[in-house]
Amino acid sequence: MSKKISVLILGLAVGLFIAGCTTYQTAWDNRVGVYTYDQAVAELGPPDKQAKLTDGQTVADWVSRYSSGPTIGAGGGFYSGSAAFGAMQTTPIYRESTLRLTFSTNHVLTAWSKD
Repeated sequence: MSKKISVLILGLAVGLFIAGCTTYQTAWDNRVGVYTYDQAVAELGPPDKQAKLTDGQTVADWVSRYSSGPTIGAGGGFYSGSAAFGAMQTTPIYRESTLRLTFSTNHVLTAWSKD
């Protein structure tokens, strides 16, 4: 694969990732003031954690767990009449992401955050 194609594929993947993150954030921004706790449970399932604040608001957390691997890579090359080949495998990295939704006393979304 040529270097130009590799750079193009990498650029496309990064662009799609950024577009996906922006779309996700915009979707939650549009739900503030109209999205209810019942809709959240129907869409996301029961929250992993929730708490009632002293002012009557409800804060609920949904935790996503995912891994970024393992990955396997291989490569080869020729130089001055000799050939070489190499391969590697990486250990998966496990991560967590928390979506926190805050609902008013009448169970309507007032704020959200994601880490």
